[in-house]
Amino acid sequence: MHRPTKRLTRVLACAAAVPVVLVVAGCSSDSGSGSGSGDAAGKGSNPASSAPATGDAAKKVAPATYKTLPKACSALSKKTLDDLVPKGDSKAGAADDEATRDNCSWSSLDNNGVKGSQFRWLNVSLVRFESDVNRGSGDQLASAYYAKQVKDAQATQGAKSVKTQPVPGAGDEATLVRFDSTYKEKKKDVTSRQQTVVSRVDNVVVTVNYNGSGLAGEKTPDADDLSKDTEKAAKETVASVVASAKSKPSASASSPASSSAKPSPSASKKAGEKSDKKTDDKTDGKKTEAADK
Repeated sequence: MHRPTKRLTRVLACAAAVPVVLVVAGCSSDSGSGSGSGDAAGKGSNPASSAPATGDAAKKVAPATYKTLPKACSALSKKTLDDLVPKGDSKAGAADDEATRDNCSWSSLDNNGVKGSQFRWLNVSLVRFESDVNRGSGDQLASAYYAKQVKDAQATQGAKSVKTQPVPGAGDEATLVRFDSTYKEKKKDVTSRQQTVVSRVDNVVVTVNYNGSGLAGEKTPDADDLSKDTEKAAKETVASVVASAKSKPSASASSPASSSAKPSPSASKKAGEKSDKKTDDKTDGKKTEAADK
């Protein structure tokens, strides 16, 4: 009658003793002969060493390609300006930081007397984006701004017959948006033909706006001709962005020039003192050799 009770008591006692044995065995393993196997195993199983970086350590973006911008008013050649806005007056736009944003506009009125006049207006805008760990790389930010500029041009209020087409050879991506609009000039309707080319080259967005209209009975300019002129201006501005970055040497590129510069008087004096000391040492050495002989 009492045997089952005694057996159950023995089983429970053994079960309670098992954890104690495991703990003792673990302790004896760690405090072994000092071979380092326990430390090596601990290092290998450390979760912190194998876990991927998180937080600020994981935030890395590629640096922006272009660090500067050309002056918008100097982005186009004189010949191009003479073709698009003959005898035009330039006006530089206000910019808080010319290193990241600049624009310039030109207006021209070619007066043909009783035959009427041709009006032209041109604007060049440059926007540069820096890489940011929270917002993204410079070229990604520029691409998003590029897309917004295209949509804004397509959605211009009063725009008629809107047409959109890609422009090859004007940066990484470029789009032409063109349309007609109408306004009143001395109680007469005047048709203005607007051309907008938005281009992106890496982390810089170039927007060229060009429009033309015939006044006082002069005929409306051809839209295809205006488009070609706008594309030409956009490509030339993109080339100015690229050339502007190449024309400014980096610190490493300018270091050889600095190393070839004339040394300061103090440096020359020190060099002379060292040279004289070496000469004296050689002379003293020769005198000692002669005395020994």
